[in-house]
Amino acid sequence: MQLIALGLNHTTAPVEIREKISFATDTLSNALNALTQCELAKEAVIVSTCNRTEIYCSVEQDNVLALYDWLARYHTLTRDKIQHYLYTHTDHEAVRHLLRVACGLDSMILGEPQILGQIKTAYSTARTAGTIGKLLGKLFEYSFSVAKQVRTDTAIGSSPVSVAFAAVRLAQQIFGDLQGNTALLIGAGETIELAARHLHEKGLGRMIVANRTVERARLVAKEFSGYAITLEEIPKHLEEADVVITSTASPTPILTKAMVEKAVKARKHRPIFMVDIAVPRDIEAEVAELEDVYLYSVDDLNQVIQENMRSREQAALKAEEIIDTEVSHFMGWMNSLDAISTICAIRDHSQETRNSLVHKAKRMLDSGKPAYEVIDYLAHTLTNSLMHTPCAQLRQAGYDGRAEVVLAARQLFQLKD
Repeated sequence: MQLIALGLNHTTAPVEIREKISFATDTLSNALNALTQCELAKEAVIVSTCNRTEIYCSVEQDNVLALYDWLARYHTLTRDKIQHYLYTHTDHEAVRHLLRVACGLDSMILGEPQILGQIKTAYSTARTAGTIGKLLGKLFEYSFSVAKQVRTDTAIGSSPVSVAFAAVRLAQQIFGDLQGNTALLIGAGETIELAARHLHEKGLGRMIVANRTVERARLVAKEFSGYAITLEEIPKHLEEADVVITSTASPTPILTKAMVEKAVKARKHRPIFMVDIAVPRDIEAEVAELEDVYLYSVDDLNQVIQENMRSREQAALKAEEIIDTEVSHFMGWMNSLDAISTICAIRDHSQETRNSLVHKAKRMLDSGKPAYEVIDYLAHTLTNSLMHTPCAQLRQAGYDGRAEVVLAARQLFQLKD
């Protein structure tokens, strides 16, 4: 049995290619069944995210090109349209690849944890679809365990490397506990939504979301128990905000120095932490001149992110060492599968021989033979029966000059030289 991992990701394919061969969540089960029912794979798991599409499968023989063709056909493409963007890993390299992906070492943002949840979802979908067997079941469960070990034993995920998370972390450094604080989030895009999520997770007291389109602001605010306002309403609420995070596409500043200065006075000079993630900037640069205002630009945050990224890169080196060890352990287990059928055959043969001789021994006892004679017969005959064929084969191997067979037998029975 061979293990194969094939696919593409953000480093090998642009988004216009990735989106063409992605799998929608509601089509994954059908795709998995189609892949296994056409007998290209015995087992299969498909991981499909915005940054990667990967197929993990166990196969009887190397048929990578056939798998490429299946992937292309499924998405109404031809192999030559996608082959340039695809990568393939087999056996121990496939194991290493999955472990690196699960640990966030192959992600666009080094060490990000979201991919592990996505892999677990893909695994659950494959289990429900019935395309998980012994090999992939063991592999994916193993990847979850290794990812947990890497998170525990390294600092791979301890430092923020997203702009939104870095902003929230800085707010915590200034205010400490955020439970008694109010945040004003200006904009309603992905970055603001992510900042809202992080603030909510950190126990923020109140949240106000301002956006040009108030309906969009309401969607974000509702999810995190906040309330929505329009951009025009910001001056009335700015003095309430201890934390201001802004990220809009406005061509001109939304917060002026005069507006912020008025809010600071109304706050009786209680500090305001402000993060301007927008380009062009949403907050006039002169706001930084005001006392009791801590203003950070996206460039300031990028410096924090780069420092944290270097910390993650150091942690990644240790993570790679852990993965190297765990790949060896898994491959040892996987290689042992090849011996299982032989072990079972030896046990079955030994059991048949034992049963036959025990039956004869019982008849000898029933006929009145002394027990010690029966025991001696049973031990002697069982030993000869079990050892006859191996000894004959070893004699023949010695005659033929196949010293490796003799050596293997000595290792098998742990015989001293």
